[in-house]
Amino acid sequence: MSQSIDFFFKQIEVGMMQNFVYLIGSVKTREALVVDPAWEVDRILEEANQRGIKIVGALVTHTHFDHVNGVEELLEQFPNTKVYVHREEPKFLPQESANIVKVSGGEKITVGDVNIEFLHTPGHTPGSQCFLVQNHLVSGDTLFIGACGRCDLPGGDPKQMYESLTQRLMKLPEGTVVYPGHNYADQPSSTLKEQKQQNPFMKFKSLNDFLEFMGHPVR
Repeated sequence: MSQSIDFFFKQIEVGMMQNFVYLIGSVKTREALVVDPAWEVDRILEEANQRGIKIVGALVTHTHFDHVNGVEELLEQFPNTKVYVHREEPKFLPQESANIVKVSGGEKITVGDVNIEFLHTPGHTPGSQCFLVQNHLVSGDTLFIGACGRCDLPGGDPKQMYESLTQRLMKLPEGTVVYPGHNYADQPSSTLKEQKQQNPFMKFKSLNDFLEFMGHPVR
């Protein structure tokens, strides 16, 4: 059994699209990663400074503009910072450089003494990914509280979304706490158990039923 380690976890709402940005890091080393740096980078960095946290990198759930429009500013302030993005999507970032680290599902990184696992969850975009930190799941635009991400934008795929929900996320422990990429619900987080019970997008027993509901019926 793996040992539980204290870690720093902060959810911050930013921007006109009600995005959630996250700071995830080590209590021991006071280092943290920024998830989806966007909109109000100065505010995100001020939050870290006030808590005595050093930013050492960034994680990207997917490369839609509203989730990555602060990457360039972050790199200007921290030129040696690494930005971790799924290998399907670095070409969509504002810049490609040695700062960009391409990752795949199943890989892990460590910040201080805290392990973070990458879960590849395509559907909203080809390179959408979630981040698992012990029992905390940062789900980006894959899984919302009471909904899932859109699949009708360029790169979206409802079949992949169904597989990501049912074959990856639903197989995590029910006590896993879901932290989405937007503040679209009346609560900022939920357990996976609650989402299985209440989220209509997680209740379909077949792919065909899911596609019908999403407006992509099988012909």
